[in-house]
Parts: sequence; structure tokens; C-alpha cells
Amino acid sequence: MAGHSQRRERPARRFSTADPASGSLVLPRARASDRSTGPIHLRPPGGLLRNLLCSFSRPPSNTQVNHGLRITTLSIILVFLPWSSWAGTAVVAVATNFAAAMVELQKEFQAASGHELTIVHGSTGKLYAQIRSGAPFDVLLAADQQRPQRLVAEGLALADTRFTYALGHLSLWSTDPNRIPAAGAAALAQGDFRLAMANPALAPYGAAAEEVLQALGLTETLRDRIVLGENVGQAHAMVATGNAELGLVARSYIMSDNNRLGGSRWDVPADLYKPIRQDAVLLKRALNNPAARDFLTFLKNPRARATIAARGYGLD
Repeated sequence: MAGHSQRRERPARRFSTADPASGSLVLPRARASDRSTGPIHLRPPGGLLRNLLCSFSRPPSNTQVNHGLRITTLSIILVFLPWSSWAGTAVVAVATNFAAAMVELQKEFQAASGHELTIVHGSTGKLYAQIRSGAPFDVLLAADQQRPQRLVAEGLALADTRFTYALGHLSLWSTDPNRIPAAGAAALAQGDFRLAMANPALAPYGAAAEEVLQALGLTETLRDRIVLGENVGQAHAMVATGNAELGLVARSYIMSDNNRLGGSRWDVPADLYKPIRQDAVLLKRALNNPAARDFLTFLKNPRARATIAARGYGLD
């Protein structure tokens, strides 16, 4: 329009925002040449900070007072908050017998901490071999003490982080409610059946089952009736699917919410096998991983211990 100078459009300023869906602090990329084209997400640990970050997605009040207060508060928190307290991730390798309990513990831990866990489960022997081969695990929850001890000796785990998180129990189980009498050893001494158990070379529960048969003098008698699973979970599945009539399995499997088959069981006396002390340890690659360290600390608190006990485990 004549007589008026044209106003130049100023480029929009780029501010950090909060993603209300995830509670993440979103930082814009500084240059178009950045290798990644998306925004950077920094996920805070939850609680006050997360709510504060998400509040920036709401329009400021007319007076701007509340918005200014939020900016000031956020600035103070970001200055004094240690980076270790920001939510992180960890990969936890879990012995198969503990997989069901771990589902509940994972939910509790993530809700309380803001950290996220990725769970990998398998026989303790296989997990140990994978760690030695460079598998990217941060924490090991084993079904024995020997493998964590070996990892410490081999320089792959931190000695001062090892502790017993659960005591495993062995039970003889059948889906037939009338199969196993109160004197459960009698069920192993008579009748025609297949006996499922974990491979003693790979799984501590398999080694314990082998000790029970030796203590009862039934090793040779039952040798041809034994069917082996790679881990105690497979042994339990053999009984559940009818591929074996009896199984020496982890009591935690029988007590699991996933086991709706009922049946009958005999809790094997503890003096028939060596204690199944299940140890946890932080792996060396996770030395500076706060999520991994926080999870090990969480396993020692009363809430986690109550969850473990409710799943059929003993505690120190």
C-alpha cells in the first residue's frame, strides 16, 4: 500500500516444548544439517517435574504470572537436578523361573521410578553364555549363585552389587488332582509315568531335581522315564500339556496366576537338595546406568520383597 513500508516477516523463534502425551521435554533441532530429522526427547523422572513440563503445552494465563512462575521453577529444577535422576532404560536378563514374578515387578518399578525395563528371559546357563559373548544386558537375575560369581571373577560384573534376591523351592507336580499323595515321594516310586525336569547342565532347578532323585535313590530307576526341558519353564509346560505326567518344577510356576490347571503337588523337603539361592548382579557395561542400579535397589525394598514372596519364593 502506497505511503506505508512493508513489514518483514520475522522467523518464528524455536522454543523447547513439552509433549503432553509422553511427558517428554522436546528440544528442536538446531540445524537442518543434523543427522536426525526429528526432535530430541528428554524424558523426566515423573512427579512434579513431569507435570511442570507438560504444563507448558497449555496456553498461559492472561496475567502471565502463572506461566512466568512455571518458567522460573523449571529453571531452578533443571539447574539442581542431577542427570542421573532422569528416567532411563535398562535391559534385565531373567532366569525363566522368575519370569512371571518379573512381570509384576517390572510394572511396579516403572510406575515408581519412571525408568523403563526391557526383559529377556532364558535358562541361567544360556544367559550366562550370552553375556560372555557380549549380549547387551545390564542386570542379571540368575537362578543360582555360581553364574553371577563367575561373571564377577571374569570381570564382567561388579562384585559389590551381587546379592540374593530370592530363594527357590522345588515341587513335584501333576495336573491330576489325585496323582500325588501327601507322602509325595511314593508317587515317584511306583506307577507308569514320564517325569519332566529342567536340564541339570543348564538350569539350577534341573540340578536340584537331580539331587532329589539321588537322595531318594531313584536315579537309575527313573533314568529312562525322564524328559528334559532346556529350562524349568519348559519342564512345567511338558506337564501342563500332557507330555509328562509328573514334573519336578519351580513352586513359583505352580503358584503363578497363569497356572489354572490346579492338580496335585508335593513340596519337596529342603533337605533333599541344596538351597536354590538366586542372585542378582549389575553387569560391568551398566556401571553408569542409573536405571539398572535403581532396579537392583528396588528389589531390596519391602514392596518388591512382598511381591517375590507372594510368588512362591523364600527370602533371606
